[in-house]
Amino acid sequence: MTDSAHTDRPAAVPALLSQRPSQLGWSWNTRLIGVAFIGLLLVLWEIAAVKAIFPPMSFPRISAILATWWQLVVSGELPSELLSSLWRMFAGYFIGVALGVALGLLMGYVRFFYNLLEPITEVLRPIPSPAYLPIVILFLGIDDEMKIFMIAFATLFPVLLNTYSGVRSVDPIQLQTARTFGVSGRRLLTRIVLPAASPYIFTGMRVSLAVALIVMVISEMVAASSGIGSFILSAQRGFKIREMFAGVLTLAMLGYILNRLFLLIENRVLAWHYGYTQQRS
Repeated sequence: MTDSAHTDRPAAVPALLSQRPSQLGWSWNTRLIGVAFIGLLLVLWEIAAVKAIFPPMSFPRISAILATWWQLVVSGELPSELLSSLWRMFAGYFIGVALGVALGLLMGYVRFFYNLLEPITEVLRPIPSPAYLPIVILFLGIDDEMKIFMIAFATLFPVLLNTYSGVRSVDPIQLQTARTFGVSGRRLLTRIVLPAASPYIFTGMRVSLAVALIVMVISEMVAASSGIGSFILSAQRGFKIREMFAGVLTLAMLGYILNRLFLLIENRVLAWHYGYTQQRS
């Protein structure tokens, strides 16, 4: 009896350790832990500001920043600046996506267009987008046309390259089978190639969404009288530090919301793809 009790006791410890954290009263497989981590950082920010670890002029309390942000939202000033920015951003984004998909399909599907466009793509792509700003301002001025062009140009390349990679990754056997059944030309492109490349296209679109947000802010900081980028820069120049942080906070929330919305749309559109890959695995 003593031996059996002695052998049963160690077995209980691994059994306890093998339980999942959720079985012990807390689930680690949730985004709540990430939210809690952000909350912890904000609490540390508040403590550091209260104890004046950093200069109070440049490091206000997070509670004061949130109060200022709420005042700007209620007054309508921040939503107004954000709406003008979103209009420019999405106008340039959708133009860049449309061109990127079209050129990527052509380069991946027709060898002539690849030979024609690949050299200029590799020449223009490595140059940082802000480097084009002085040139674009010379031709388009400082109005919305300049900002939309910059956003479209910056978002073009991630979509183009991912679309090209998606087209080139289509299974040759799948293409040959489709041709055997008489599918060719435009029907082959729209019914076989484009659906097969769509996961790559969405990857490029997701990358370009973040790029569009970045270039939108940069172009508005360089030359604009409205928009969230101009708002942040004007607040900094006027030593309105809480307003400046409120603008940055708005950009953080906007980026997160746009990313979550994009993932929601992607999961709906590509549900067939994810279902197929899960079946294969």
